[in-house]
Amino acid sequence: MLLSMTGFGDARKENGRINVSLEIRSVNNRYFKLVTKTPETFSSREADIEKIVRKVISRGSVTLTVRIDRIEHPQRYQLNRPILEEYWKELKNISEANGTVLPEDMSSLLSLPDAMYDAERNQEISDSDWKLIQDGLNEALEKLQSFRVQEGEATVVDLKTQLSAISVELEAIKKNAPEVVEAYRDRIAERVNKLLENASVSVENNDLIREVSIFADKCDINEEVSRLGSHLEQFSVFLNDKNSQGRKLDFLTQEMFREVNTIGSKANNVKIAHHVVEMKSSIERMRENLQNVE
Repeated sequence: MLLSMTGFGDARKENGRINVSLEIRSVNNRYFKLVTKTPETFSSREADIEKIVRKVISRGSVTLTVRIDRIEHPQRYQLNRPILEEYWKELKNISEANGTVLPEDMSSLLSLPDAMYDAERNQEISDSDWKLIQDGLNEALEKLQSFRVQEGEATVVDLKTQLSAISVELEAIKKNAPEVVEAYRDRIAERVNKLLENASVSVENNDLIREVSIFADKCDINEEVSRLGSHLEQFSVFLNDKNSQGRKLDFLTQEMFREVNTIGSKANNVKIAHHVVEMKSSIERMRENLQNVE
């Protein structure tokens, strides 16, 4: 099973005290990266949130947005009495020193820094509220996971199509490989005979056989063909693994590309070159797909 690194999930929960709205998005990344956009009261829960997310997502850039609206609003903004008393005390001292009259009320002091504070800003999340948020996060992650599974299934279909195409081209190369040496043998024999038509010398068959053997050794692609076939089999195994194996599949495509390159350079044959081009095209598409697989 493959999992896409792209996904989206959301959830909404309430318990009579608060409304919680969560959205989680993920995109591809070589590593795991979590960005949380949450109220300041979440600062003590960030490690817990990451643990929950990591149980579902092991790779990718994840953005979690949490919004909390309180249903009960006792008195959100309150006067900061100690600060106001200090302001009034200083104002009284200045008034006495300068012989000026104090203001009739303290309303003018309310605009000064820290005269009022947000009672909810630093309020810790209660255990019951945290349980609600956990439930919402798990629900959002479940939706995101479902999205990633669907995307992954579509990717598997395309990867299998490309895998099949490469297998077909590889079989064609296996059939054409013996022709490379035969064609070289006929070509070199024809050239030698043409050069020696009007000469009183001859070439021994042993010399011709030796030259062809050297060429056959240089253009032998059996080892590369065998390794490529093994990579294709291993790729298929990883595709059917119960866990998403994006990293291993990506590594295999690199190895496959290397073997195909070597086959093309060693064979030095037009027919095989055409098959090599088709295989490279399929592998490149596989690599593009795997960039978005966990």
